[in-house]
Amino acid sequence: MALTGAQQSEIAEAQNTRAETRRATVPALEAMLFQALPVLDHGFVRVVDYMGDDGAVVQAARVSYGRGTKAVTEDRGLIRYLMRHRHSTPFEMCEIKYHVKLPIFVARQWIRHRTANVNEYSARYSVMDREFYIPEPEQLAAQSSVNRQGRGDVLEGEDAALVLDMLREDATRNYDHYAWMLNEDEDGAPVEKGRSGLARELARMNLTLNTYTQWYWKTDLHNLLGFLSLRADAHAQYEIRVYAEAMMKTVEAWVPHCFEAFRDYRMGAALLSAQMLSIVKRMLAGENVTQETSGLSKREWRELMETLGRAA
Repeated sequence: MALTGAQQSEIAEAQNTRAETRRATVPALEAMLFQALPVLDHGFVRVVDYMGDDGAVVQAARVSYGRGTKAVTEDRGLIRYLMRHRHSTPFEMCEIKYHVKLPIFVARQWIRHRTANVNEYSARYSVMDREFYIPEPEQLAAQSSVNRQGRGDVLEGEDAALVLDMLREDATRNYDHYAWMLNEDEDGAPVEKGRSGLARELARMNLTLNTYTQWYWKTDLHNLLGFLSLRADAHAQYEIRVYAEAMMKTVEAWVPHCFEAFRDYRMGAALLSAQMLSIVKRMLAGENVTQETSGLSKREWRELMETLGRAA
C-alpha cells in the first residue's frame, strides 16, 4: 500500500495538530491516530477520532460522577463481568471513527453490519482511483466442496496463473473503458476536445468489484466488538478478516481491559447449546456418548468435537 505525497502530507499535518481537552485520551491510541495500517495490496485502516476509554465503560456501568472512584483491578473485574454476562449499553458509551480503503466487494460484505454511520467515497462526484485488489497466489483457492461460502484447495500452476491474468486484464480493461467514457482529466477538463464524456454516475457501473473504494466508518464499541467477533473469526473470508485483524490492534491500544475481556469471553470462548452442555456433563460422568446416542446432527456433533479438541 503506497500513499501519495499529498496523502502523506495530510496525515503528517493531522498528526502534528494538537488540541487541549478535558476529555479522556488514550496515549497508545493517540500514537496511532491517522496512521494508515496497510491491508491487502492497496488498502488501509486508520483511526480518525475516538471518544471514551475503559473508564467510560466503568463510569456508565456505575453511573458515577467522576473517574478513579475504584481501583484499576476493580474496574478490570467489572469490565470482565459485563463482558462475561453480555451487557451491552456500557460498551456503547465509547465510539471510534475509522477511515478505510477497501475493495468494493469487501465493502458490500462489510455494509451488512447495519450498526455504524458510514460515508463512502462517491463515484457520482469524483473519479475512482486506478487501483484493484489482486489476490496473492496463496489466497487463490477453489470453491470448497463442503462449505458453500468457503474456499477449498489452493489453485496451482497454469490455472492459478490464468486466473490472475484474467483478474488483472479485466480490471485494467474495464478501468480503461471507464476513463474513456468519462473523457476528463483530474481537473474535470475534457481529454478529447469536442467529445462530451459520459456522466460519472453512469460510467462507474463498468468498474469491476475489485476496484478500491474508501469510506469513513463510525461505530460504538459494543457494535465494533460484534463486528470483530464475526469478521476476525478464522471462518471469515480472508479479505475482510485482515481488515478486522488490523482493527483489533487499534482496539487493544484504545481499551485494553475491554479488549482482554473480549478476547477471553468472545473470541477465545465457545458457545454450547443446552443439548451440547448436557452431552459434556454425560461425558464427564463417564458415559461413552456417540453421535448416534447424542441426539445431535452430524454437523452439530462435528462442531462439538472440534470445540472439545476431539476427533469426530
